[in-house]
Amino acid sequence: MTDNDVTEKKNADTWEDVVRVVYPVKDAELTLPLYALDWTPPVLPETTLDSRIDMRTLDFGGMNQSSFEHLVKRGVAESGATGYAGKDTFIVHSRTALVVRKGSRTSLCTYFNAFPAGYWRRWTAVDTVRFAAEVRGTGTLYVYKSNGRGLSVPVGTIAVDVAGSETDRVVLDVPITGFMDGGYVWFDVEASPDAELQVSDASWQVPVSARTAQTCTTLSIAITTFNRAPYCIGQLTAISQAAELRKRLDTVYCTDQGSDLVCDQPGFDAVAQELGDQLTYIRQRNLGGSGGFSRGMYETVKAGKSEYTLLLDDDAISEPEAILRAVQFADYATKPVLVGGGMLHLDNRTILYTQGERIDPLHMWMHPSRGLGYNHDFAVEPLRDSPERHQRIDEDFNGWWMCLIPVKVLKEIGLSMPVFIKFDDIEFGLRAKNAGYPTVCLPGVAVWHQAWHGKDNARTWEEYFTNRNRWIAALTTQSDAVGKHVVRENIYSQISLGVRFIYSAMVLRNMALRDILRGPAYIADCLPTKLGEVRKVRSQFTDAQTKASFDEFPAPEREVVSPRYMPKSASQRHKLGIKMVLKGLLGRTNPDKMTRPDTAIDAQDTAWTWLAFAGIDSALVTAPDGDSVAWFKRDDKRFRKELFETIRLSRKLQKNWKKISAEYKAYNLPSIDNWAKIFEEESSAE
Repeated sequence: MTDNDVTEKKNADTWEDVVRVVYPVKDAELTLPLYALDWTPPVLPETTLDSRIDMRTLDFGGMNQSSFEHLVKRGVAESGATGYAGKDTFIVHSRTALVVRKGSRTSLCTYFNAFPAGYWRRWTAVDTVRFAAEVRGTGTLYVYKSNGRGLSVPVGTIAVDVAGSETDRVVLDVPITGFMDGGYVWFDVEASPDAELQVSDASWQVPVSARTAQTCTTLSIAITTFNRAPYCIGQLTAISQAAELRKRLDTVYCTDQGSDLVCDQPGFDAVAQELGDQLTYIRQRNLGGSGGFSRGMYETVKAGKSEYTLLLDDDAISEPEAILRAVQFADYATKPVLVGGGMLHLDNRTILYTQGERIDPLHMWMHPSRGLGYNHDFAVEPLRDSPERHQRIDEDFNGWWMCLIPVKVLKEIGLSMPVFIKFDDIEFGLRAKNAGYPTVCLPGVAVWHQAWHGKDNARTWEEYFTNRNRWIAALTTQSDAVGKHVVRENIYSQISLGVRFIYSAMVLRNMALRDILRGPAYIADCLPTKLGEVRKVRSQFTDAQTKASFDEFPAPEREVVSPRYMPKSASQRHKLGIKMVLKGLLGRTNPDKMTRPDTAIDAQDTAWTWLAFAGIDSALVTAPDGDSVAWFKRDDKRFRKELFETIRLSRKLQKNWKKISAEYKAYNLPSIDNWAKIFEEESSAE
């Protein structure tokens, strides 16, 4: 589509596809509930009909047997995606075609195929959406809409009776009024008892006259990779095979910062040839995610061809249609917005980690928007049965597993903070929001990415960057009032680490505070070298010294029952916590004299609670990836030293917060000019 095409369409008030209905042709058995479902009669929870019910707490102690059984039966009856893999009612005929079997009914009220009308109502000038599709066979299409509470009503039916091999084009316009708080529009397909019904090339369209982009926009994609070459090849291949996406694509900037190079992988030459001049392969020293993504942003701005840059993780599996949806939404937004994508689990493909997050400025930590929680499984609770998922969600930022950013925003506020990894995406989202550019995490836009439950920052060198960068983000994006909480936050975090014997993390956190106090110039200058320094410091501690097998350590004296199976009341936990802290402050335990660990502790019990360490002085603890073991040893002297140093450094940061904040803001770490110097130094170093 050319710029003239855009003008002609706007003048003619024609319609444009913005959400094409698609189906999985690969890994369907893992992902199908995200695209299509067997139809079941809707059963509305009482809370959907009367939201006041949620204001009351359940009294389990006063519940009789009948009430309990009613509660359990209701929960069982309402959960689960039926017809997994479409074996009961429908067949995925192709990427854009679905065949519903005789006498069956299928619902498209799903994550990827329901139209997110609430978001279009809030962020664009679109007031009507059109459903359009090619049909063949006999049956009926039912179009529905919901509101932000999840209440749904029918808005139209389309009777289909098309015999033979021909197809018929059907359309239905739906005003998107009443969607300010959220809601979706979707369609169901019901085949007649004696004939199948095929629906193909279905789409949700909007009037081009509502388009705010005056030209045919294009995007560039920024991928950064570090020794994940096979994954990166997969990502490039998926893009190369997405014909519709490539019509809007200028360049893929693949920044390779590793030693296992993407260009040396089998298949690279083929995908490079397929993409042609739509691929720019860049090699540079490892500057972390912030350096890799900023290189892609920088090159996009410098090239001056694209309206958007899309940040995309190298190890994510993309739904290419989602990228197009992000671009189309941005084209219609009434103001420049960052369009974020959700993160679906790579190892449990129907689970959505999050659709949107907020930052708690007092703790400088993220939490799910509207309290919806993390890890929603659409195979267990499909969109049609999750009324709380129909509300529109506002966010502070989006993770850089996938995020579309207007080039206009980059030119105005700069690129990523030069902080290697961690909190660079959060800081950018907050900075953009402060400049008037919100983030919209659009449903139906997502990638599959490795989930966080197999990770624990406190057990890696990443703890340094997490703690340092979260406070830099607070200094540059939050009010000075946040500084009042820095002492309490750091003391609490250090105590939590100390009672779990993770002293390497305590040291790295103090190292982070000292570096913040050294000023923004140091943060920028140490970008290429800090990782090596952090790793060297961490390697000196026993909690960081792993071995491949339990057999390489003395056998533990006893087994300790996991705290997961021994829940304690809040008051019990509070008393136990105080006792553990006092032992660390007053104790004289010497780790050098330990000859045998007290027990062994699973990685998951190390990450989520300190209760597993109550009453012990050492333990064998497995790594979060389950591949190695470390011997954690109590060191009361180290605990006291690092805790007192935390108090000193935190007080100094708090006392000078306003001054330090002004220094970081004035230095403008993420400016394009600053990054240009960094990249020039990289080029000269080669």
